[in-house]
Amino acid sequence: MSAAPDDPVYRNPVLDADWSDPDVIRVGDDFYLTASSFGRVPGLPLLHSRDLVNWTLVGHALERLEPEGEFTAPRHDCGVWAPALRHHDGRFWIFWGDPDQGIFQVNAPEIRGPWTRPHLVKAGRGLIDPCPLWSDGTGEAYLVHAWAKSRSGVKNRLTGHRMHPHGTELLDEGKVIVDGDRIPGWFTLEGPKLYKHDGWFWILAPAGGVETGWQGAFRSRSFFGPYEEKVVLEQKDTDVNGPHQGGWVRTPSGEDWFLHFQQRGAYGRVVHLQPMRWGDGGWPVIGDDGAPVAGHRRPELPPQPPAAPATDDDFPGGRPGRQWQWTANPRDGWATHHSADGLRLTCVRTADAHDLRLLPNILTQRLPGAPCTVEVDLRLDDGEPGARAGLAVLGDAYSWIGLERGQDGAVRLVHRFAETAADHEREAAPPRPAPGGRARLRVDIGAGARCRFSYDTGDGEVAGDLEDFTDTGDTGDGAGKGFRHSGQVFAATPWRWVGALLGLVALAPTGQGHAGTATFTQFRIRIQEKRADR
Repeated sequence: MSAAPDDPVYRNPVLDADWSDPDVIRVGDDFYLTASSFGRVPGLPLLHSRDLVNWTLVGHALERLEPEGEFTAPRHDCGVWAPALRHHDGRFWIFWGDPDQGIFQVNAPEIRGPWTRPHLVKAGRGLIDPCPLWSDGTGEAYLVHAWAKSRSGVKNRLTGHRMHPHGTELLDEGKVIVDGDRIPGWFTLEGPKLYKHDGWFWILAPAGGVETGWQGAFRSRSFFGPYEEKVVLEQKDTDVNGPHQGGWVRTPSGEDWFLHFQQRGAYGRVVHLQPMRWGDGGWPVIGDDGAPVAGHRRPELPPQPPAAPATDDDFPGGRPGRQWQWTANPRDGWATHHSADGLRLTCVRTADAHDLRLLPNILTQRLPGAPCTVEVDLRLDDGEPGARAGLAVLGDAYSWIGLERGQDGAVRLVHRFAETAADHEREAAPPRPAPGGRARLRVDIGAGARCRFSYDTGDGEVAGDLEDFTDTGDTGDGAGKGFRHSGQVFAATPWRWVGALLGLVALAPTGQGHAGTATFTQFRIRIQEKRADR
């Protein structure tokens, strides 16, 4: 989704998908944003904008998760948590916390790289949400981070360190500079972003939990404190729950803006843009006097053409676009490069064929935050019995539709699902013939991330009297194309910290030899609700 360049008002969210824990900077006339990528690869997405409203995905800073041996299998809620993006001394820097490893850093001369390999700045469990600061004029550098109680037994506090100006190591053991337990009513203090402004050290940090919390501001004349605090953004009487955790950025003309997330269940953490100013007493005022805005006058920046992170893909040369991520570190042979269009995935043999949540070889992208229709063509190529491939909606529970080769060599359309607590998938609908081993697969995703799966096997069988799936605005237009609904409506679910994902998968049971390949073509996402007022 994108905004018309001649519209003076934008609408939130400006990034209507799971770009979790965003941080933002300006370099010249360009704005850059990164976000959590957890256990998906490549990690650390890099987005670019010229107006803070229209964003495009330009790459990733992390080619593989390290240590590599820790991410050979999916760890959906682990990996890269809450990165901080900065520009210093002519280089881009990203710091992040891996809750099981410690604080890492990468840097590059340009936003598109080349990025260095991850460098472990501080080892330890439970170290999360780091943010550096190079203090202009003094030559000093600092770093602040939060704590994950699940790993360390500690939370609700921020620890500060002096950092080597090279960004490679910390120079002390650290000191608690903000203790949330000492602030009445505050809990789950985390996600700090560190700034220097008007002679003050500022820490913008959320508290209160991802679904119900608020944005806090802390300031001190000394980095190590003491700090005073104030709530500067909260839900109030709006429908934006938990508006917090993000970054402050200033435009060339001196306007201040704040980008933050809102937790939306299966859709993950979508990104809002809030106006910001410095009010009485020098404190930041975010949104409409501390309440998030649904829309606002655009930033005073040159008009830009509508833009949004890519979703559609023809897979030229067999290569997936930047929007795709594997569920673990990829291995050679999962995807085959070739001269034509289409994604050719190997049906990887696995002992975990009964549960997609355990597979590292699923290619995923974010679930759109608006009602939409997702379609892709699939051909199951030569292969062994049990080889299968399809289109999935993946989370703590999942459902997928696709093709499977039977023991008799025939290919059938299959539709399966697994509940949150189940360790094996079940049939969502009886298998059906798929002549020629081809199908067009479709998921209509409506309000509340309710998913209706459909298929067209090209067998001449028309859909007939299709039920109107009003959640997506689908009025039965699939009837003329031969689409038929399959199974019951499936309600997508998130992981613990990650929104639901769209996935392309090819697999086969354990055995000997090559199990075959599957080719995906013409992947398309059509947003059902057009929001020209955004």
